[in-house]
Amino acid sequence: MSKLSLALGWILVGAASVAAQTPAAGDPHREVRGVTISCQTWGWEWGSDAMVEALREVRALGANWVLIHPYARIGNDGSVTSRHLEGEAPKWLTRPIEEAHRLGLKVALKPHLAYWGSKFSWRGEIAFEDEAAWARFFGSYRAWLERVVEQSAGADAVVVGTELDRTLGHEAEWRSLIRAVRARTKAPLTYAANWTDYTKVPFWDALDVIGVQAYFPLVKHPRLPSPDELAQGWAKVLEPLRRFAKQQGKRVLFTELGYNDSASAAREPWGYQQGGPQADETQRRCYEVALRTLAREEVLCGAFLWKWFPGSARGEDFLLSRPPVREEIRLAWGAHAPQAPK
Repeated sequence: MSKLSLALGWILVGAASVAAQTPAAGDPHREVRGVTISCQTWGWEWGSDAMVEALREVRALGANWVLIHPYARIGNDGSVTSRHLEGEAPKWLTRPIEEAHRLGLKVALKPHLAYWGSKFSWRGEIAFEDEAAWARFFGSYRAWLERVVEQSAGADAVVVGTELDRTLGHEAEWRSLIRAVRARTKAPLTYAANWTDYTKVPFWDALDVIGVQAYFPLVKHPRLPSPDELAQGWAKVLEPLRRFAKQQGKRVLFTELGYNDSASAAREPWGYQQGGPQADETQRRCYEVALRTLAREEVLCGAFLWKWFPGSARGEDFLLSRPPVREEIRLAWGAHAPQAPK
């Protein structure tokens, strides 16, 4: 069976090619209106009743995909470890897939390496000084990822790596890892490149869609941005993205797109600091323009918004459940939301 016929969720190559070749073109899930459902632990929440309610909430807003991000630890010596996948497949991996499918949602897996407690300040710093550490990293990361995929049977898409952009020079190891994952799932695959590095990924040809962590700065000034300024910022972002996608013969999926409740959200979308003058309105405008841009840009097959939580989200940031943000999502996606029973 061809890769195209298996790709029931995403438009994986150029729009003309897909329209001509794949019967999946009529699948409503080919346009990703996705929400990342996060956790405050190592993922136990995904197996809870609160997760089922979270799935219902995002579906009511018009989402058709959700994403979860299983964790493993990265050690300074390159070792990737997780004690959370021993034995049978855990409920926090199997139940969200079952419940999402029951609600008509599709599920993507996006592995995250937990760098806290290591020498790395974020995933984009992960790199090693000697060949033994590199071999240890790729061997243990691949084994963990294969385990995640095997225990998440039924997942509809898999991201093979997240923001590991200092590892991209090891092309042969990445291609071997991608082949190993393909042997374990029929789901389409991508990689989540940081917005600064998507042109540096040497193995897009081995994947099905170009994945980008879309924290592109849209303005340079600290003031409240106007909608026109934000739209102009997106125009500057999309022009090179279109050229690159055309060169690769693939469309683009924003594997993360989010804005904090911050006055700096348009200037530094990746920032964790919250508050500041007109922070709420800055965040709202960023979502308003981003969602409008997504809806009409042909090079994009969609995005996973960052982030939602099952149950309490006390102390968290980037909250999609905040009323102004929730309303912008409803306005953008509400036409796709299921009708309430009469």
